[in-house]
Amino acid sequence: MYPPDCLIVKRPVPDVSKPCSDRKPWQAAARCSLSVVTGPSIMSSDPCSFSSFTRCVTKHLNLSLHLDFERHVIRAKVELTVEALEDRFATLTLDTRDLKILSVSANGQPACFSLGPKHSFKGTPLDITLPFDVSRGQHVIVEVTYETSPSASALQWLTPEQTAGKKHPYLFSQCQAHHCRSMVPCQDSPSVKHTYYAQVSVPKDLVAVMSAVRDGQEVDPQDNNRIIYRFRQPVPMPSYLIAIVVGALESREIGPRSRVWSEKEFADKAAYEFSETETMLKTAEDLAGPYVWGQYDILVLPPSFPYGGMENPCLTFATPTLLAGDKSLSNVIAHEISHSWTGNLVTNKTWEHFWLNEGHTVYLERMIGRCMESEQFRQFKAIGGWKDLQDSVNTFGANNPLTNLVPSLQDVDPDDAFSSVPYEKGFALLYHLEELMGGPEVFMGFVKSYIQLFAYSSVTTEDWKNYLFTYFKDKVRNTWTASGIYCPDTVSPSAGLPLTWEEAVPLALKMATEQGRMKFTRPLFREVFNFEKYRKEAVRVFLAHRAAMHPVTAGLVAKDLKVDASNSSSL
Repeated sequence: MYPPDCLIVKRPVPDVSKPCSDRKPWQAAARCSLSVVTGPSIMSSDPCSFSSFTRCVTKHLNLSLHLDFERHVIRAKVELTVEALEDRFATLTLDTRDLKILSVSANGQPACFSLGPKHSFKGTPLDITLPFDVSRGQHVIVEVTYETSPSASALQWLTPEQTAGKKHPYLFSQCQAHHCRSMVPCQDSPSVKHTYYAQVSVPKDLVAVMSAVRDGQEVDPQDNNRIIYRFRQPVPMPSYLIAIVVGALESREIGPRSRVWSEKEFADKAAYEFSETETMLKTAEDLAGPYVWGQYDILVLPPSFPYGGMENPCLTFATPTLLAGDKSLSNVIAHEISHSWTGNLVTNKTWEHFWLNEGHTVYLERMIGRCMESEQFRQFKAIGGWKDLQDSVNTFGANNPLTNLVPSLQDVDPDDAFSSVPYEKGFALLYHLEELMGGPEVFMGFVKSYIQLFAYSSVTTEDWKNYLFTYFKDKVRNTWTASGIYCPDTVSPSAGLPLTWEEAVPLALKMATEQGRMKFTRPLFREVFNFEKYRKEAVRVFLAHRAAMHPVTAGLVAKDLKVDASNSSSL
């Protein structure tokens, strides 16, 4: 995922490089906080999941999805191939959120199931009792028939009026970090990787694409007004990378293994904007090793997509705000391409170790820029990233535990923890190590070796650190200090927008609502809200547009504006 929103700061920012005055700022932060990358006693289990992945693990998903655009639900069946990790295995727990569970079976036999109490952000555990015991190492196929909710947090259903073409409805998913459970009952933890196969029934005027290789299509035998699209993903991946888009889509070829997908209104513009994709792919392969996912397509979504990009395998999602007309924002694609190695191939074991995904991806993204442009280009991007890190620390507060490189997420919604910290503090650490270990070529050798060693698996910061020590032997241990991991920035709270900017408030609120990228929407709403004279107007505009926003965007902006989700009032 491309770096998230950052606060638009209208105040002086202190020189945080002073404690390490001989270093660039992104080195200084790493040098002052190098040590405690393993954070404060992070649990070995996943605090964001109910699933029983210490007793069993999903190896494959077989999905059958029937999209109902009138009711805004997916009627579905999923077959999970589950491997027992213990003898006499007979019960398992899956993650769900707002799903209507209709039936459960195991190897074709009815299985007892129950739904536990609903948690505020983890959803509801689905407890399943098998009609038989399974020995360690054996597989069982657990089939769940279910229906999603119209308010599923992973899905946004758009009316024709919300699309560029204005004629057909549209659906897209966004499962990272913990929203796949609202679309598929599963072990919704990045520690679990599986392959998947899917067949998707949609109205015949629409096209379906997924984070997988296309595997043909046919008329739905149950309804000749519908088409079934088939997809296969043979590379094991975590559940948060399951993705689907359905709409009036067209595609253009932009390389030997790449197409760009969008509504026809954006197709040609997107093909031009992302025409350097193959060069980026080849550069990334030179740096990190072979690209294992086969196809690399890009899909440009409607404006309400909440992120700059999302690294869904075989099908990167991209915001239309990247279509600048001059390829100037294509570095977002370099970031998502980099995720094909750091994030998708080697994955953080829990969201507490999110920096392993994003810090390494920013590092690789900027190495691609270094190869395609220059070292000065990389340094320039690092300067911008450092500013983003400062803004995130200012937003959280300098001593907020969520500014830790490895925060504890016990009882913390991963969406609330999302910021530039894992991206840019992670990059700062890797850049500092690069200089200590011998420069870009030497350290990129470590990163490539790390990817090769842990490919197809999920890792913790301790795994990464242990391999760093092994790879560089005695070089590293002497650099590790005992200081904390908090970024040292301290700033006073924002006093709001300067009065001379008052006339820009309508434009700010217009931009905050005509597109949904959180990098823009959240800070714009926050800054107007912080201007006391326009606080009520910010809330009014948000409430008027909330229904058209992506569920994650709407939820986070509501928290920013202190709006009570239950009664649509400002607290």
